[in-house]
Amino acid sequence: MTTPRMRTAPGALDIIRQEDPGTDVTLHYLRHLIKTGAIQSVPVGRKRLVNVDKLIDFLKGEAS
Repeated sequence: MTTPRMRTAPGALDIIRQEDPGTDVTLHYLRHLIKTGAIQSVPVGRKRLVNVDKLIDFLKGEAS
């Protein structure tokens, strides 16, 4: 079992942009997904962390 890559919305967006520099995914959209509960997040203090690999699966249409 590997440790999940947990990141804040800006950190997740950085990873997405590294894999796809021409992405149209925005920080506003990621924060919307977190706020509405469309993707799972974990509260850590005032921040919310998301599993980047699950986020990418969600964006591919492979949400579980």
